[in-house]
Amino acid sequence: MIEKFFTEAVLVGIIASGIRLATPYLYASIGETFGQRSGVLNLGVEGQMLLGAFAAFYVSLTTGNLWFGLLAAMLTGLIMGLGMAFVSINLQAVQGISGIGFYLFGLGLSDLLFQKLMGTVVTVSGFRPIYFPVLSDLPIVGQIFFNHNILVYGAYAMVFVAWFVLNKTTLGLKIKAVGESPEAADSLGVSVSKIRYLTISFGGMMSGIAGASLSIALLNVFQQNMTSGLGFIAVALVYFGGWRPIAVMGGALLFSMVNSLQLWVQVLNIPIPSDCAVMMPYVLTIIALVVTVQRVRPPSALTKPFERGH
Repeated sequence: MIEKFFTEAVLVGIIASGIRLATPYLYASIGETFGQRSGVLNLGVEGQMLLGAFAAFYVSLTTGNLWFGLLAAMLTGLIMGLGMAFVSINLQAVQGISGIGFYLFGLGLSDLLFQKLMGTVVTVSGFRPIYFPVLSDLPIVGQIFFNHNILVYGAYAMVFVAWFVLNKTTLGLKIKAVGESPEAADSLGVSVSKIRYLTISFGGMMSGIAGASLSIALLNVFQQNMTSGLGFIAVALVYFGGWRPIAVMGGALLFSMVNSLQLWVQVLNIPIPSDCAVMMPYVLTIIALVVTVQRVRPPSALTKPFERGH
């Protein structure tokens, strides 16, 4: 049975699916990277994704416009991000616990809205793959790299935008300064609260887009708790990548390839228990965190509230 994996069609399918499945990981983890770089841990990513996924799907379904759906997801994520920023910055609540609270809120509200506004699972016609003349028709390469929709390409583009912002701009310098030593940044005239509001809100918006990529670009359906822990894996990816966008992308691809592999295991009816196959990405999450926690140093002010004058 294992020889089924070594056919060209299956290998191309696994790689192409892995590139596509990395999309929500990338949006969510890149957004979370900005937040953590400024010193705020947001464990509510999963809830933001669920509400973003529902908003995108419902607006797309009712208006017939996918771009309106994407905008709705962005606004929903932005609002959730602002809420998290207010709780963690103004109220100085424990970030981990408040993040879990936002996750449960997103989980419950998305479930309630689904039951009240939809009731049953329906599908939409999501974003279609972009056709690149000549390139999309290339054997193997075309199937792997040039047969995806705009949200997939957007996710990879955001990785390099994030790298540039964090490493080549004044804003990136301020974000890292606030995450390392908010007291020193404040003494130099940098508004710690503004920077953290900006990064957490941006992270929320990115989580909303991550949810939208699931419901109107990859799966084209909304189901209750459809993220299934993906948001928490995205948070883990930030640690795995050492708060560096390019390394985070590498981690996202690793996880998505494992996810793609387990899907193909089921498609090909390879005699591996389906529950074991589904567990693979989550087991990898635990292993990755155990390995990386020994070799990376988080931003010094991560999870630590800042109060001016103290």
